[in-house]
Amino acid sequence: MSQQNRVTTYDDDIVRKFVLATMIWAGVAFLLGIIIALELAYWPANLNLQWITFGRLRPLHTNAAIFAFAGNAIFAGIYHSTQRLCKTRLFSDFLSKLHFWGWQLIIVSAALTLPFGFTQGKEYAELEWPIDIAIAVIWVVFAVNFFGTLARRKEKHLYVALWFYIATIVTVAVLHLTNSAAIPVSLFKSYSIYAGIQDALIQWWYGHNAVAFFLTTPFLGLMYYYIPKIANRPVYSYRLSIVHFWALVFLYIWAGPHHLLNTALPEWAQTLAMIFSLMLWAPSWGGAINGLLTLRGAWHLLREDPTVKFFVTAVTFYAMSTFEGPLLSIKSVNGLAHYTDWIIGHVHGGALGWNGFMAFGMIYYLVPKLWKTKLYSKDLANNHFWIGTIGILLYYISMWAAGLTEGLMWRAMDDQGKLIYPDFIESITKVAPLYWVRLVGGLLFFAGYAIFLYNMYKTIKSAPPVSDTDTIPSPVFHTGEKSSETGHRKLEGMATVFTVCAVLAIAVGSIIEIYPTMNIAQYVVSENKPEPWTSLEIAGRDIYIREGCYLCHSQQIRTIPAEVVRYGAASTIEESMYDHPYQWGSKRTGPDLARVGAKYPNLWHYRHMMDPRAVTPNSIMPNYPWLYTQDTDFLILREKLSALKIVGVPYSKEQSANADIDAQMQAKLIADDLVTQGAPAGLEKKEIVALTAFLQALGQKVKKQ
Repeated sequence: MSQQNRVTTYDDDIVRKFVLATMIWAGVAFLLGIIIALELAYWPANLNLQWITFGRLRPLHTNAAIFAFAGNAIFAGIYHSTQRLCKTRLFSDFLSKLHFWGWQLIIVSAALTLPFGFTQGKEYAELEWPIDIAIAVIWVVFAVNFFGTLARRKEKHLYVALWFYIATIVTVAVLHLTNSAAIPVSLFKSYSIYAGIQDALIQWWYGHNAVAFFLTTPFLGLMYYYIPKIANRPVYSYRLSIVHFWALVFLYIWAGPHHLLNTALPEWAQTLAMIFSLMLWAPSWGGAINGLLTLRGAWHLLREDPTVKFFVTAVTFYAMSTFEGPLLSIKSVNGLAHYTDWIIGHVHGGALGWNGFMAFGMIYYLVPKLWKTKLYSKDLANNHFWIGTIGILLYYISMWAAGLTEGLMWRAMDDQGKLIYPDFIESITKVAPLYWVRLVGGLLFFAGYAIFLYNMYKTIKSAPPVSDTDTIPSPVFHTGEKSSETGHRKLEGMATVFTVCAVLAIAVGSIIEIYPTMNIAQYVVSENKPEPWTSLEIAGRDIYIREGCYLCHSQQIRTIPAEVVRYGAASTIEESMYDHPYQWGSKRTGPDLARVGAKYPNLWHYRHMMDPRAVTPNSIMPNYPWLYTQDTDFLILREKLSALKIVGVPYSKEQSANADIDAQMQAKLIADDLVTQGAPAGLEKKEIVALTAFLQALGQKVKKQ
């Protein structure tokens, strides 16, 4: 063997496993998306079945898309590129296998629990506490394997892709551990330790930065590795890479509260989030330009190689999404767009265009190399690209149009200050045809995926037996050797110091934003403190969360004049201070419910849940017939109130001890009232009564002076 080259065996078997998992789970995520899009366009598609309603399947769809599809794609790309960038095999074959099978088990557990209503009710963090613990354990396994590989690397400097991988691993760990803190009640039930404003702020610090550090930074790392590889050119600008990385990591973490603009969140937090969101324009577009200009001089590849089409389009969608994101963070624009379908379009432009096409491009590049064969058909890949692109555009444009329509109709007022469209259902009726256009876009995207899957199947089937060997330059670096380099170049040779700097970069914004809200007393007006939920209302609230009602209804009246006219006085911090988790919401496919209590008689809620169209013609809400046959679990209410007392809800020992008895007494009163209004007798044990108790209490808990 020459001194310049040697044979190294990489662990590409684990990469192949993650690639195959990505392809499989992609189909699950996309199919679920089509189903819930159909359920919104045609409500009978819910089939009156408890386990497949929109509220049950939507969290499964988002988890499958983010953690199953995108997650497996990330791990495949990181494990493949890290070995090449470090010129060494992964740290531990055992940890690699444990990571793979552990992650798949977590995904399966999500698929088994979410449709059955086991949820924490926090977007992108719905999974219950035992699964959260499993996620933390497997993430540590991944981190040890990755950083162990860095420690034994044979290249001195950390290439730019590795910077983004480091930021991803450490930040996701911090986000998950902080946001998932909860007090267990049972194996599949827990309550967040945060309440109201605290929970809202931490949830969107987590939620926005899950997008930033799970769906952005790792995919940027993949961009910085695979685009130069396929173009056979270096990254356009090394200096721009440095600015892109550090500016993005530092600025992104501050932007989460822009999901809570015009709400009860303190004004300083809203302003801070808006400013840092606008500042994100610069590094985001700098990174997109850096990726696209890496192809400078190789644009002919766009005609010759369909893989390049996917990469270039993915980066273009990244640029579009990161332009639109800061735009939506301007308070006036946010006031128009938030809670509307525009946000759904924005999210899917990034998820399908940026993450989806980047993953497809990476797999088109990887599969022939991992299986040592040729792509079965470039024509099929080109067909996938064009069909998928048209699908994304139909999806985005339809939701953008629907969102603008909704926002403008909700805000429309005449010269006398009266709402022009006072009935919320008018906006839903108006945009209903666009839900069918979205469905067509989703079907086209899925059709492209089916072509991709067939192409990959034929490619792999034609492959010869594979061996995981590669010829690479001899090692030239040992971690203990000294260097005379300075500045960032020196930092790139010190993995531990680099990681500490990344942690500090994300810690600054996190602490400054979150710490002041930990002392909620400074924001609370004592006279406005609400009464805690009764035990029966807690039971009803948990049913509300179980059914995913928070996915279509908000409980936060913003300070926008039209909203105050429509729903009542703007929500205050005090009103949600005992809510674990908070229920401010992020989408309105139905009206806000913050003041719905006592607005309608009990029979209205009884009829509404049985058949929403009986009281609201043209409603697209599904029926909930099981609420009339399933019994409320009264006995567990003692444990629930005890757990809530631990996290700060002022229940007495007597209230906890008598929770089941008190709940049954209140249920009997509601059931008797329903009988007088024409409902059947014997409802006091049924879940519909508990849910009615909760709905009737909304907006009624503030102490009357």
